[in-house]
Amino acid sequence: MKPVAIVTGASRGIGRGVALELARTHSVIGTYRGRRDAAESLRAETGCEILQCDVSSGADREGLIGFARERFGRLDLLVNNAGMAPRVRRDILEATEESFDELISVNLKGPYFLTQLAARWMAEQGAGRIVFVSSISAYTASVNRGEYCISKAGLSMAAALWATRLAACGVKVFEIRPGVVRTDMIAAVEKIYEERIAGGLLPQGRMGEARDVALAVRAIADGLLDYSTGQVLNVDGGFHLRSL
Repeated sequence: MKPVAIVTGASRGIGRGVALELARTHSVIGTYRGRRDAAESLRAETGCEILQCDVSSGADREGLIGFARERFGRLDLLVNNAGMAPRVRRDILEATEESFDELISVNLKGPYFLTQLAARWMAEQGAGRIVFVSSISAYTASVNRGEYCISKAGLSMAAALWATRLAACGVKVFEIRPGVVRTDMIAAVEKIYEERIAGGLLPQGRMGEARDVALAVRAIADGLLDYSTGQVLNVDGGFHLRSL
């Protein structure tokens, strides 16, 4: 039997890239929130299971884990990828509580408590791997989307907390921090990023692609980093480097 992976937010962007990669070796459950057409396209291409799931909903999280138990009876890998940007970018002097609450609920609370459910199951199994897909925004201040930065900074701490708690249970936890990655999330500002990259923003000189993140997940899924629980993988073209 193939190992089983859950990839949240799998219908588009980074999540789709991760699901495509994992489907070569895993039975994949890919979740989506609104774009069923994109999810159906993923299923047609990979044969993976798809399930509508809003990770901010406790009932949906329970339903996702219940589906995995019933369908496969095991869980080897959870990739917490689902997330969202602010619906409107606003300076923090003008930002709204509604946007803050939405991003914290989707980007932080959802994966934190989904991990709780998965971690209990994996601890029973005595094995498993969990990935949190955060962002360079976990440590990079963008004052026109402060709620996003705060949600990702919290997610980074969540990864450290779960890595610490689960190490003795045989469950390894990792954080992947993508940089500027070409997805529909940045479509409105993609040209600006391309200009900044051309101007030297990234040492490696190109924008990231979903596959770059997927290959980092591949290394984790294959057990190549099993003695490195809690590790942060910067998939950012060298953005995190400081140089003079």
